[in-house]
Amino acid sequence: MIELYTAGTPNGHKISIALEEMGLPYNVHALDLSALEQKQPEYLAINPNGRIPAIIDKDNDDFVVFESGAILLYLAEKTGKFLPADPKARSKVIQWLMFQMGGVGPMMGQANVFYRYFPEKIPAAIERYQTKADACLK
Repeated sequence: MIELYTAGTPNGHKISIALEEMGLPYNVHALDLSALEQKQPEYLAINPNGRIPAIIDKDNDDFVVFESGAILLYLAEKTGKFLPADPKARSKVIQWLMFQMGGVGPMMGQANVFYRYFPEKIPAAIERYQTKADACLK
């Protein structure tokens, strides 16, 4: 059984989707980010960087994995799904994962923060991150 510590964000959703697609049983522990539950000592004992998501694999000696890319790789290796054994095919999957983790994800995240949540609208910031996010998707 996987214990998933997450919130309703794109990074959190990635892991829920992967667990569903891989057919792994899991329990969700939803963290309230606005209440800073991810910064509480109980959670920091699981994930010292104080971010979501994180998992605990109860079937593997309560092994903890944090960071969405690391979790995706761990789950793929655990299940034998979505990560080919062939070195070239495996490399292609990992390249796309790294592209998402280092390019699309951060740019979309920043665009979303400045567009939706930042207290004041800063057109230059919105334009910068939206343009970069759009470029990643082309």
